[in-house]
Amino acid sequence: MSLFSEDKPLKVCLISLHGLIRAHDPQLGFDADTGGQTKYVLELAAELGRQPSVGSVELLTRQIIDPKIDDDYAKLEEPIGENVKIVRIPFGPKRYLRKEALWPFIEMFVDQTLVHFRRTGLPDIIHGHYADAGLAGATLSQLLHIPFIFTGHSLGRVKRGRLLPGRGTEEALDKRFRFPQRIEAEEIALETASMVVTSTSQEIQQQYAIYDHYQPDRMEVIPPGVDLDLFSPPQPGQVSPRFAEELKPFLMQPERPMILTLARPDERKNLVKLVEVYGQSTQLQEMANLVLILGTRDNMRDLPKPQARVIKEILYTIDRYNLYGKVAYPKTHVPSDIPDLYRLAVLRRGVFINPALTEPFGLTLLEAGATGLPIVATNDGGPRDIIANCENGLLIDPLDSDSIEHALLRTLTESQQWEAWSQAGIEGTRKHYSWQNHARRYLRDLQDILENSPPPAIMQAQSSRRLPEFDRILITDLDNTLTGDNQALEELVALLRDNDHIGFGIATGRRLDSAMALVKDLGLPTPDLLDTDAGTQLHYGEKLRLDRSWRQQIGFAWQPDSIRELLDAVPGFYRQAEEHQSEFKISYEIDPQVAPKLNQIRKKLREAGLRAKVVLSLGMYLDVIPVRGGSDLTLRHVLWKWGFSSENVLVAGDSGNDIGMLLGRTLGVVVSNHSPELERLRDHPRIYFASQPHARGILEGIEYYQFLGNIVIPNDRIDPIPNAV
Repeated sequence: MSLFSEDKPLKVCLISLHGLIRAHDPQLGFDADTGGQTKYVLELAAELGRQPSVGSVELLTRQIIDPKIDDDYAKLEEPIGENVKIVRIPFGPKRYLRKEALWPFIEMFVDQTLVHFRRTGLPDIIHGHYADAGLAGATLSQLLHIPFIFTGHSLGRVKRGRLLPGRGTEEALDKRFRFPQRIEAEEIALETASMVVTSTSQEIQQQYAIYDHYQPDRMEVIPPGVDLDLFSPPQPGQVSPRFAEELKPFLMQPERPMILTLARPDERKNLVKLVEVYGQSTQLQEMANLVLILGTRDNMRDLPKPQARVIKEILYTIDRYNLYGKVAYPKTHVPSDIPDLYRLAVLRRGVFINPALTEPFGLTLLEAGATGLPIVATNDGGPRDIIANCENGLLIDPLDSDSIEHALLRTLTESQQWEAWSQAGIEGTRKHYSWQNHARRYLRDLQDILENSPPPAIMQAQSSRRLPEFDRILITDLDNTLTGDNQALEELVALLRDNDHIGFGIATGRRLDSAMALVKDLGLPTPDLLDTDAGTQLHYGEKLRLDRSWRQQIGFAWQPDSIRELLDAVPGFYRQAEEHQSEFKISYEIDPQVAPKLNQIRKKLREAGLRAKVVLSLGMYLDVIPVRGGSDLTLRHVLWKWGFSSENVLVAGDSGNDIGMLLGRTLGVVVSNHSPELERLRDHPRIYFASQPHARGILEGIEYYQFLGNIVIPNDRIDPIPNAV
């Protein structure tokens, strides 16, 4: 029996954060971030919305207010279909940002999305696209206990490996492309996902397999579809479309067959090689024109440097081989021109080529095939599957000039073979690559996931009550943040007692009994919120009431005995005394000169199939906690449960254990005696680095944000990362 019904229609949340996403005329090719993924998520959302078991689909992306781009991207909501819409979440700087510049703001997206979900209701499934949305979706899934699906589209480890030879040092590439953040985000997404959707088997076997959290049993090959209404063959008697006029200024004989390629100017697309092959082949030049659709550009000087470099190299190659009158490279087009362009190539009995060095899938190949245009494509990834299924063209070695030339010549000269490939493409795309088939398989797998997923505990625990008797709350670490300056601590305690509209919370790595003993010794007021054991235990008020909904979910996937067995044997690891251990926290003191680095420790756990978080503080104290634990999730759990605004929460800390609660839309204060691991937060908004240590730094932060009265956020607009990469 189906889990979905008219009485309980499915609510799907898709997340795609970067690029320019709008329902009409998406600006594909605007830059490297606005391409196949944008098209994929828009068409997936539209098709899911047409399925009878789906009640609504929301595609969450980023609101952008930027005079350099259209006002469409500033609209908070935009319909795609009857029950499908784009929801734009404001987070980070208002202007358009490349994906590499989004990392400091992911937690802000999470906080804003929680506000949206509280207002509109929880989805049944969260599906993140690419690493940034993978991290955001995984965090939301861990907090809300909603099943998570991940589609990587492209993977950081794969790209990093491809760029390293001849493209600068490892350090320079990591700085430019933010590979460490991206790869760790992908690992977290893979660890959290109930299902990973891939387009080809090669992705699973050769790309995801190089990740620590590679679990092929969670991976499903569901090829994307193509809009078969839009990409249809030419009708009998059809005349040349309007876009043919755009090509005439470039071509001496525009009626000749067309070698067509459609790709953004990216080195991986291997477009310069294609022009070289054409320039070196007298036969190709005599038989056909070369048409290069390279995205859109108004002024080449405004393009990102890598794109401008590729276009300049193409123009240089055209000049070198004197190909004027034989090669067209129009500056602009709109999405509605593309189907007509494929049909024009069919009418001219041409060929579509994708010569990319690597190709995860290749939606343009499906579009060309659906219109009846034979294809020539790189022998990698998606093209292998497409040509195997549709039998509508030839595979090539993208580095072999002879291979490329011979495939193009065969397609252009063998008339009967051209007809067979044309018809096979029309039929094969409809059989194997319709969005309807994709959606049906997707929902079939989703039903299996939901049937084995309990209802979210947090949904049952929602309350409209606020934390009592105050409208804002200070949450601070204990050791080295509150402690260390007795006079400043007395001033802070007096301030709290004189301002009963401010609540008081403590977040600490200590156990509950140890934390309460120190609270008493310091003469602190009884905390309204007590987050102990490194973000694994939650209690409230004088009676230390246990948060039962948190307790219900914290033990997910927790295997403490196996973790101890693995890490006790690691060099430089020394388990702390029993008084520092607790049910959901395993604590070590490590020797940094001997012990592995943090990423190597995570790798060991993942390779052993152990799901856990690792938190390092002060460079030597290491806590291992469940994947649904940590100060970031405890804080957001409390704010969700009690309906409290994150902008009315000031958090203060000094060590790595505090990073989670400092990130996001809360008001963060880092005291000046902080440990080195917090330095990486200096480029994040809403995190104030105080000039004073200990409790004096907290008082400085309270004054900075004017936390006693009308709160201000002077550091809300930090934008340190250049737009271009």
